[in-house]
Amino acid sequence: MDKSLYFHPDGSFRIVQLTDLHITNGGEEDRKTLELVGKILDWEKPDLVVLTGDVIEGKRCVDPAKSWLSAVEPIERRSLPWAAVFGNHDDEGVLTRAELMYVEQSCEHCLSEFGPDNVPGVGNYTLIIRNNPGNAIGAILYLLDSNSYARDGLEGYGWIEKEQIDWYLIQAAELASQSPNGNPIPAFAFFHIPFPEYNDVWRQGNCIGEKNEDVCAPAMNTGMFEAFCQAGDVVGVFVGHEHINDFEGDLNGIRLCYGRGGGYGTYGKNGFRKGARMIEIHSGDRDFKTWIRLDDLDR
Repeated sequence: MDKSLYFHPDGSFRIVQLTDLHITNGGEEDRKTLELVGKILDWEKPDLVVLTGDVIEGKRCVDPAKSWLSAVEPIERRSLPWAAVFGNHDDEGVLTRAELMYVEQSCEHCLSEFGPDNVPGVGNYTLIIRNNPGNAIGAILYLLDSNSYARDGLEGYGWIEKEQIDWYLIQAAELASQSPNGNPIPAFAFFHIPFPEYNDVWRQGNCIGEKNEDVCAPAMNTGMFEAFCQAGDVVGVFVGHEHINDFEGDLNGIRLCYGRGGGYGTYGKNGFRKGARMIEIHSGDRDFKTWIRLDDLDR
């Protein structure tokens, strides 16, 4: 399979963000989740699917590899390219992140990568979307491992490490050097656990969507958002982790977006339907469209 990504001749490219599916052992709730995934893919006809963590709930899986393959089967069956980052629950079973990455890479349409050995986490990598025709870079996707749980005596969730930020800044500088006009190429970042600035954007009061639970950001702010501002390429950030938040808002010119939880086998809120976030970008354009596709309607 040719794993290159290209804009359509009209310059458009459509991404489905799936998050927090929490697939386990194939019960009724899993079947309902995967049916929803299939419907969304058929409704929206994306060019790429990005799964932003907690694809499976590892500690409840009898066979985590089988559960992971089940989770991506609707995508594979439609021959759609897909990529994933890990959440905090994926590797809580008998398989490590690295072992799960091998499972991912056994799939024909998987674009996920291990990333550099000297950078913390499993799955720090870039995807390039090129113009068709022309082959010039039209957009960049950064996929990052936001890790799992806090360390160094802190409580709560993990964070993106300094070495990961340094790696991102190197990638951003190298890719900007390939821009014909020297300006940063529009980029979009995907990871699981939101950074603390998701609280800041909500407090500004200019958000679209719902906040039905706390932003469970890590206690440690290592400066990922500041690095995005410094490099100047990232215009949209997409996370999961909170199942009943789906808001988005602009902070310093970067739109911070939650996905929409898609798993029926995990917690939710009455009236807050399962779904996915859609993202439509255009080559070289720093603006983008995004909306929520629900299990019965869109908005």
